[in-house]
This record gives sequence, structure tokens and C-alpha cells, in this order.
Amino acid sequence: MKETKLKVIISGGGTGGHIFPAISIANALREVAPTCEILFIGAQDRMEMQRVPQAGYEIVGLPIKGFNRAQVWKNISVVSLLIKSLFKARKTIKEFSPDVVVGVGGFASGPTLKMAEMLGIPTLIQEQNSYAGVTNKLLAKGASKICVAYPKMEQFFKADKIVLTGNPVRQDILTNTMSQEDAKQTLKFDPKRPVVLILGGSLGAQSINNALLGMIDELGKSPIQFIWQTGKLYIDRVRTALEGKELNNIIVTDFITDMSMAYRAVDLIVSRAGASSISEFSLLGKPVLLIPSPNVAEDHQTKNALALVDNQAALWLKDNELKDQLYPLINETINNKALLNRLSENIKRMALPNSADNIAAEVLKLVK
Repeated sequence: MKETKLKVIISGGGTGGHIFPAISIANALREVAPTCEILFIGAQDRMEMQRVPQAGYEIVGLPIKGFNRAQVWKNISVVSLLIKSLFKARKTIKEFSPDVVVGVGGFASGPTLKMAEMLGIPTLIQEQNSYAGVTNKLLAKGASKICVAYPKMEQFFKADKIVLTGNPVRQDILTNTMSQEDAKQTLKFDPKRPVVLILGGSLGAQSINNALLGMIDELGKSPIQFIWQTGKLYIDRVRTALEGKELNNIIVTDFITDMSMAYRAVDLIVSRAGASSISEFSLLGKPVLLIPSPNVAEDHQTKNALALVDNQAALWLKDNELKDQLYPLINETINNKALLNRLSENIKRMALPNSADNIAAEVLKLVK
């Protein structure tokens, strides 16, 4: 490619599931176009405002917040913030003058992509889920290209705009070559005993945390070793509840900084069914028990989970089944080597590697 001053805006965030793929796309663009200027646009009070600068990129925050679907009357201020966000997005786009704008999902991507479209700038949507959300379906009408992670997305988008790329993942999880035994020992676990990683997403999952607290004595006596990521919203409450308990087989943390090492150590993952997480599990071939969040738009996590379950590539539990069925299913699965191997092999078949590079290539195609 002829070296030009390529300028790209990447917008979205809210959770790690949107932020980490966005950063991976930015890194891939820098690989193929080292002089590329990249600006992120996120939501002012969301985690991207910390994570993106930590990755070495500049970010502008919009004052946008999500709509309250349960209590509609509370959305007057939300509409006002949306209008302010549209104007700020327009001002930012005009000042930065990007060649392409990429939306990865999250509050900020809506006004950013809409303003880019109105200003005649090519836009690319990265749809992570197997069931497209309302915002992306609306934005798709003006989008130049839509990169998806699941087949059969023609039910939501025009076929000639769709490219099957998969979801980008954090690169360090693919480059870590530590053995499982060494990873367990680094965590001060017994390398001969199984390890289960329990994730509730980057912000945490209240129902999963409550279920684990309810069975904590049983977990503490188990031969299974656990890494429990509570999420930053729940860590203080969980630590208070665990005070005075001797739990030598359980690591409790709000956020796992070195996820690559945690992945290397585990024999089974228990997780929400976020699209980005599922992509990481698939690329690593990790057996997984999915617990879809019932609190997401269009119930897309259930649809993500069933896309794997229908291919015998994952197990799943409904959120309201956790209390009675979570530990028995973990215990049964971790002791069934044939099942673990089958889940591992089947989820590997669903992986789409090199996603960030493929999306970066599509971005470059849109440059005028």
C-alpha cells in the first residue's frame, strides 16, 4: 500500500467486549499503515476512557447514556444527552476529518456513525453478536461495510455489505506459550487439580456472584480450584462476605489483568455469553459453560450461546438455574474428560482467526 496519512475514527465501548476488539482493530491498522492517525470516540463515564489511553490511543468522550427501557419516563435527560452527543460527535468528526469511521457497538457508536454518514464519510460496522441489535440495524442502512462474526446475518443486513471476519481478540492471549502446569503453579495452585475460571464480564454479574456466595462452603471444600472474577461493582461486597473464611482453593479478584495466563491455567470456563469472550474461548479451544445475561437488549447473549450449544461446542444454564444447578454441573463436567475434549474440539471449529487483520483490510478498502 502507498504510504498515506490515513485517518480513522473508532467508536464504541462500555464493556471490555467492545473495547478490546476496538483496540485490536486499531493495532492491526497500525501494523499495515504505521503512520495512520487513530482517534477513539467513547462515552464519558464508561471504562473506555481509561482502557483506550492505557493502550496508547487518544479518546474523546460523549455525554451519552443508555436508555432506561424499564422506566421510560426517566429518559428525558437521556434524550438531551443524545442531542448533545450528536453535536459533539459532528464537531469531532469535522475537526479530525477521518477517511473512515468504524463502529464497534456501545453507546457512543450510534451518534458517531450517524454523524459520519450525514457528513458523507464511509462507515464500517463491526457486529459482534449472532443477533443484530436495533442500533446496528438502523446504522446498517448507511454503512458501507458490515463485518460480522456469525454466518446467516443476511436476515439483518444486506448481503452485499456483509463480510464474515469474526471478532477481534486480545493478541496476548494467542501469543502466551506457558504450559498449563506452569500457569497453575504461577497462580499457586496444585498443578494436578483442575481449575475453573468464573467470569461475569468486565463489570461483573450479580446473579453469578450471588449464586457463588450461596454455595461458598461447598466450593471451599471442593478438590476443584477456582479463579473468580467478581467485576469491579461487586468486589467489596464479595470480600466482606468472605471475611474469616479459609478458601485456599479460590482466587477472588475484581479484574484479571493477565487474562492470557488465566486462560492457560484453566480446564473449564464459566462465563456470560458476550460475543467477544466467546471468540476468545473459540480461538483457544477452551471448554465453556455459558450463562447468558437476561439483561441485554434483544436477549442476544442467549442467541450467542445457542449458536454454540446447537453445535455441541458449549454447555449452558439459564440465569435462574444457577442456584441449584451451577456447582453440580461444574463438578460433573470437570470430571468428564471425554466431554471436555469434545467441547474443546467443537468450539475450535467455530473460531475465525485473524479477525482484526481482516477488518483492518476492509477499512483500507473504504479509503477514497
